[in-house]
Amino acid sequence: MGIGKIEAPELLGLNKFNVDEENAHIELKKDICVKCEDKPCLFVCPAVLYNLEKSGEVSFDFAGCLECGTCRVVCKNKGIVKWTYPRGTFGVNFRFG
Repeated sequence: MGIGKIEAPELLGLNKFNVDEENAHIELKKDICVKCEDKPCLFVCPAVLYNLEKSGEVSFDFAGCLECGTCRVVCKNKGIVKWTYPRGTFGVNFRFG
């Protein structure tokens, strides 16, 4: 009996999140983000948490963050004004099935 290929969305769906509603661990400065021409955060986030609104603003939902730091690395205009790991007991709990 062979093992079938598991796709990334299925694997991400196994993760559990304990969201710290009182303390966002990532914050954006939207007036900087709106001026960014290529907006790499929209394309590099493996959890697809960055979205472009009709107004041109970038929105972000930290609740599903995988804490990889990729957005922080590609943000050349310093639109991400805060990036830290969540407080203890909060954040992602990776599960591998």
